[in-house]
Amino acid sequence: SLTLREEEATMSPASARALTVDSLNPKVLALADHLRGAVAGRAQRMQKELETNPGLYPFDEIIYCNLSNPHYLGQQPIKFFREVLALCDYPHLLNCSVTSSIFSSDAITRAREILDLIPGRAMGGYSHCQGTEGLRNAIAVGIATRDAFPCNAEDIFLTDGAAAPVHMVMHLLIRDEKDGILCPIPSHFLYTSSMALCGATLVPYYLDESGGWAVSISDLKKQLDGARSEGITVRGLVVVNPGNPTGQVLVKENQCEIVEFCRIENLVLLADEVYQENVYTDEKRFISFKKIARSMGFGEEDISLISFHSVSNGYYGECGRRGGYMEVTGFNSEVRKQVYKVASLSSCSNLAGQVLVSLVMNPPKVGDESYTSYWEERDRIMLSLSRCAEAMVQAFNSLEGLTCSKAEGAMFVFPSVRLPKRAIAAAEAMNTKPDVFYALRLLENTGIVVLPGSVFGQVPGTWHFRCTILQQEEKIQLIINRFKAFHETFMEEFRD
Repeated sequence: SLTLREEEATMSPASARALTVDSLNPKVLALADHLRGAVAGRAQRMQKELETNPGLYPFDEIIYCNLSNPHYLGQQPIKFFREVLALCDYPHLLNCSVTSSIFSSDAITRAREILDLIPGRAMGGYSHCQGTEGLRNAIAVGIATRDAFPCNAEDIFLTDGAAAPVHMVMHLLIRDEKDGILCPIPSHFLYTSSMALCGATLVPYYLDESGGWAVSISDLKKQLDGARSEGITVRGLVVVNPGNPTGQVLVKENQCEIVEFCRIENLVLLADEVYQENVYTDEKRFISFKKIARSMGFGEEDISLISFHSVSNGYYGECGRRGGYMEVTGFNSEVRKQVYKVASLSSCSNLAGQVLVSLVMNPPKVGDESYTSYWEERDRIMLSLSRCAEAMVQAFNSLEGLTCSKAEGAMFVFPSVRLPKRAIAAAEAMNTKPDVFYALRLLENTGIVVLPGSVFGQVPGTWHFRCTILQQEEKIQLIINRFKAFHETFMEEFRD
């Protein structure tokens, strides 16, 4: 029989279509279509149905607890950040007499300083492909202040969020399917999808749920050795801290173990630190992996480390601004030239995002006019997120068959659901994963949208869902009440 390509070659131009699904890149077809999955797709259809027929369901709105999109869900932007962005985008305002009565004095000063750093003061122009030099210098100062260790602006690549540099790094590391990356399970599908597109072999390691979603070094070693025995060259290790979807914050001792493991095994450490500002527990604090490595006495020659950050996440939640950076350390000059080459393919990241990253890493200081209001805004957001997380964790842990670790950071809780055998059988009869079945039933009965754990990966035979803590605080009790009523009814219906 003819192969697909042989059949295509025999077709006349009139009978052949330029593009069919079967003729697309198989790496694209192999991607799990999470963003348009069964639950999210059903929610969108129900949203439209409610708009035309408000009484169709036993609820009047769809409550999106699947989205990590703070401003869309009602969070207000930080005033200082938006003032500076507005002045930079429309510098004519800097010459208006009324401006000083509308904008804070430090925002005006910062905008002037930033515009002076941008060639031609042109926010609509291209920058250097690595990012505006002056903004990278400012970000390097912010990183050095955070870590108490030096930061070189030449190590920083300004990017459109964190997804772009992750894809970039995967293209740099992966040569063919014999190359692999150690990736946590559960983890955000950005990494598994990026690996699939590059043709890499996913080498999964399971986070320890009973240990607060910590990284088990023994499991890392087991997975690494297993992959190597199958001829896979493992190039790097992904660590997400604070965790998505799990919401954990790694302890310093665990981070030291991870750094030592990467050093001994000669792995590139890929540190996703986009939620570094969002920590809700007094017992832990965020420490960057670069600071951990330097504190252990390891320098550029000892470990290769790439750190990712983004303004889409954290208390600022500026998802649409698409600002981010990666800090690249521990690579020789020849490798760095190749990193630069790949970065130059996209010309540059957007200027507004670059500016916002510089502001996030250098917020108002004592003595600035915006200092008090900035910290009041920030603390109000953080305290609200903390209260929402605590309320959700307590509610989930009070229900039969549900267990939920404390949300220590990030924007999520990730409860485990012990589904009855009858519920699992019902899901299988519908050719649906049990956690998807549960999430669909939750949606159809309450209007609440969550992401099934299978989107992120989970230990086989366990079921979870990810729920964001971003809904406005006044709505949290409504969500809890609806969820409790649904879960109790669901468990009774499918009780073994």
